[in-house]
Amino acid sequence: MKTSDKEPKKTKDQDKDMKTQPNEKGPFHIEGHIKIFDPESGHVYINKRNAIHYENMSVALAQSLSNSGQGTIYQMAFGNGGTIVDPTGVITYLTPNSVGTNSTLYNETYKKVVDDRSVANTDPTRNKIETVHVTGATYTDIVISCLLDYGEPAGQEAFDNATNTSDYVFDELGLRGYDPTATDNEGKLLTHVMFHPVQKSLNRLIQIDYTVRIQSLSGFNG
Repeated sequence: MKTSDKEPKKTKDQDKDMKTQPNEKGPFHIEGHIKIFDPESGHVYINKRNAIHYENMSVALAQSLSNSGQGTIYQMAFGNGGTIVDPTGVITYLTPNSVGTNSTLYNETYKKVVDDRSVANTDPTRNKIETVHVTGATYTDIVISCLLDYGEPAGQEAFDNATNTSDYVFDELGLRGYDPTATDNEGKLLTHVMFHPVQKSLNRLIQIDYTVRIQSLSGFNG
């Protein structure tokens, strides 16, 4: 008797079951965007996308969804080590630190709590986190607002005419998660972005609107 190597044909019921199986591999995409501007004059200094630290972000999302008491967006960090400006004024932008769980800013000089539910947030009405979703859309935005008021940071220059070596001529910033076991509750770096140097001085307000969009791509899979 001859044997056949062919697989047995699927029945109609089996075929129907395969088509109705739940999609457990719906892909997600995360992207970030920053807008740095003067809220009084409306002048926009920076308007660009940023890099996502996908490893740290994946851990933060899992911690948040599992209600583990950590991983939520907590802090915005500022630094002045993200660019190199040569004597002729040509700016070279360094690569964002988005690999390695212990990634940091190149040279952090200031930080501020933006979680409006935290007791460490001294101005939760102007430094806050909001979630924005439109019913039926496959994405949700996390909008982080951070205001650097006239008197902060302490030790800033009086006027916006400092050189690029000042601590508060910012050219990089990032978001950090919350970690109750760490110093100042500073969690892992979740995002990092470099930009044209912007000085914070006593004579100007600076606001940062930082949007992190979580997009489901399952609708594009047919």
